[in-house]
Amino acid sequence: MTDFSGTYYSDSRGDTLELARRFAADIEPGDVIAMYGDLGAGKTVFVSGAAKALGFDGFVTSPTFAIVNEYQGGKYPIAHFDMYRITDENDLFSTGFYDYLDMGFVMFIEWSENIEYAIEDSFIKITFSGSGDERRTITIEDGRFSR
Repeated sequence: MTDFSGTYYSDSRGDTLELARRFAADIEPGDVIAMYGDLGAGKTVFVSGAAKALGFDGFVTSPTFAIVNEYQGGKYPIAHFDMYRITDENDLFSTGFYDYLDMGFVMFIEWSENIEYAIEDSFIKITFSGSGDERRTITIEDGRFSR
């Protein structure tokens, strides 16, 4: 396992996809990737690049309305969450979040700040800054090394 912690810069969708591809090479079943950043910062693009690198050949979409999208058929199953509208433990429970943890899915979680209480310390935190045509700053803090 490689510590991928650091600050990276993206000047395009392609840069973000490439960073996600390299990042995904070290993902393992059960990894929790907590993503932080404003709308349009590149979170879903990052998930798309990681899912493709893990062998998922379908289309990755934002789970804004579905709350969770599953991507099967690659190296590992992926659960892609959007926790924007999750306000309490009951809401979180109803998403099936804890079931996905128990089933060993790789979990990408957008708007993780809404459920920090439910994420163990050994998660990977990715913070996205910038939107629109701005350069993105993508900071990765790999908490798996605290396991």
